[in-house]
Amino acid sequence: MHALTSDTKNAIPLVAIDAKGYPAWLKKQPARERDWLTAAGFDAIAGKFMLVPGASGKPTKVVVGADFKTDPIWSLAGLSETLPAGTYKLETRLSADTATQVALGWELGAYRFTRYKSAARKPANLVWPAECDHKEVERLARAIYLARDLINTPCEDLGPPDLAAAAKKVADEFGARFKLISGDQLLKHNYPTIHAVGRASSRPPCLIDFTWGNAKAPKVTLVGKGVCFDTGGLDLKSAGGMLQMKKDMGGSAVVLALGMALMAAKAPIRLRVLIPAVENSVSGNSIRPRDIVKTRSGKTVEIGNTDAEGRLILCDALTEADSESPELLIDCATLTGAARVALGPEVHALFSDDDELAEELVHAGAEMADPVWRLPLWKPYRKWLDSNIADFNNVSDMPYAGSIVAALYLAEFVKPTTAWAHIDMMAANTSAKPGRPEGGEATGLRAMYRVIRSRFG
Repeated sequence: MHALTSDTKNAIPLVAIDAKGYPAWLKKQPARERDWLTAAGFDAIAGKFMLVPGASGKPTKVVVGADFKTDPIWSLAGLSETLPAGTYKLETRLSADTATQVALGWELGAYRFTRYKSAARKPANLVWPAECDHKEVERLARAIYLARDLINTPCEDLGPPDLAAAAKKVADEFGARFKLISGDQLLKHNYPTIHAVGRASSRPPCLIDFTWGNAKAPKVTLVGKGVCFDTGGLDLKSAGGMLQMKKDMGGSAVVLALGMALMAAKAPIRLRVLIPAVENSVSGNSIRPRDIVKTRSGKTVEIGNTDAEGRLILCDALTEADSESPELLIDCATLTGAARVALGPEVHALFSDDDELAEELVHAGAEMADPVWRLPLWKPYRKWLDSNIADFNNVSDMPYAGSIVAALYLAEFVKPTTAWAHIDMMAANTSAKPGRPEGGEATGLRAMYRVIRSRFG
């Protein structure tokens, strides 16, 4: 780990306390420390900290305001970058679950994307808290770092072949069976919409497909949207609209990272990860508005807008995923701006007709500070996708409920009996917060991980 250590040498004690309990705690401290904290006006409000100097002037203690009951993972997450470089040891006793979350938050706060620019400083280290599950922190932090790195990498260095190489590296590490279908082979193997969206790029589209685990174990399948860059195609985005489009493969990064965490945990499942990877470019052979594409399912789709490409590549992958009747199927995608309009950048839209699954994901999101909010798969809006010349359109002419309509499109490719959830995510932090630097983010990963571990052991 970057900022967690077992070395207690020269570790500075760190006391975390909430504002309510602070006055009683302060009365019990040595007079010198009590006078220092009082003179500084320290009040233990969550997020604030105070260095307490010794006789030599060097800090001998840090007092931190923290609320572990309502926000354990992020309570100390900002300290790895704000405390002076050194090693700190938490003196406050925590439960095993809280200690694990605190350690994970500290490590996530130490993340820096350094592929093109080195970090300005080293993070402050934290001695592993007592009762903490080291392995759980390590596998989740490593997975989230991977997702953040992939999302932050621009398309010049992360086109479809590069994303495939990253997925193969993960698959190989855990002995998963890896398969790649690329370029015109997509047509041969009946993945026409993935090919149609990605064919205009100089880098061929592909379907990344790997499986891991006992074939007789419960099947859990993850599908992630891998649009490495989205120009909008012939329905070209504005210059401003393209600025964040390197993150349009965020869904693929999240499911790849989630798969890595599940394999590292040796989850008793048969895991399958499917990632359709494309670059939605402009060329002489770009897919055009009003073209008709026959999908893998056999259903035909009229292209109402080439900038609604994510649902096109996902529909072929979902058809394949559902063909095995998995016990659980989840897809993740940076699918619609409408979801961000409805819920903002920090809460992610969840769609599922499985009430039990939806409730589990919402509850896990609240527990893990990784929130998702359920929106309805409102069936009356399905008619908005009707087409006069194809089975349906990929967009609606109506200016309403964009994220619901997109989810209804995806639902056409999943059996009603399948336990399926679709998460329309941001996959990025729009501004820096403790533990969550600006840039790529593995949104929903911790919530999904907890549900899968809980469901299948």
